[in-house]
Amino acid sequence: MSEMTQRRLFSINKKQIKGENMFNAIKTKDECVLWIREFFEKNGTDCNAVIGISGGKDSSVVAALCAEALGIKRVIGVLMPNGIQSDIDAAQLLVDFLGIRHYTVNIRDSVEGLKKSIPFELSRQSEINLPARIRMAALYAVSQSNNGRVANTCNLSEDWVGYATRYGDGAGDFSPCCRLTVQEVKAIGRVLGLPEKLIEKPPVDGLSGKTDEENLGFTYEELDRYIRTGIIDDPQIKQRIDLLHAANLFKLQPMPAFDPQIKVSLPE
Repeated sequence: MSEMTQRRLFSINKKQIKGENMFNAIKTKDECVLWIREFFEKNGTDCNAVIGISGGKDSSVVAALCAEALGIKRVIGVLMPNGIQSDIDAAQLLVDFLGIRHYTVNIRDSVEGLKKSIPFELSRQSEINLPARIRMAALYAVSQSNNGRVANTCNLSEDWVGYATRYGDGAGDFSPCCRLTVQEVKAIGRVLGLPEKLIEKPPVDGLSGKTDEENLGFTYEELDRYIRTGIIDDPQIKQRIDLLHAANLFKLQPMPAFDPQIKVSLPE
């Protein structure tokens, strides 16, 4: 990475960061970079970070964190349109901005082939989740062929209300941002010097084209405030958030496993 690219990538726009979050975005970014390095030291010192690139804030921030932690030569971006993707230019902007190696894997044929092979009409939710699960299969195919570790790109806010597909975008080998809210991820994106277009790109669902906030019925700003402070102004929104959190909590927990209480002899 050239000195100019480093300055551009890791510069700090203090006006944008000031007052955006109560937490220290610079300190958190530095600690996360160190955490990524330590993960790779323990789980593959010569491995690459493989990241599905949507062009949104989460994949952009995770890719930039990995680039700072490992260097751009050890970061691989995977663009995975489902046929024609209207906002693919944002994903291309990110990989070009970081200067990372990247591949484009169009999942359309896989999605349609699997849908045709299933002998009944899929539910709406299955149709929405299927591309995310196929994308994760594609990421692991790329990863295993390139000595990689797959980055999970979830954030705490989306996980809190179940906006992650189990074994889809909810999967991965390491997760830099899953305990950071949307507002905190955005602040780190600005610390990293990412283009504002990528930081503020609103996430949309797989079919309707609606944003997450339109589907949820509340803003991430309201949700983040509630997560961090317990304060929320609208009791109906509080009730909806609590219901979504309770219904989707299983996604964040390890798979339940029956224990027959049979002794296992481990090698010394």
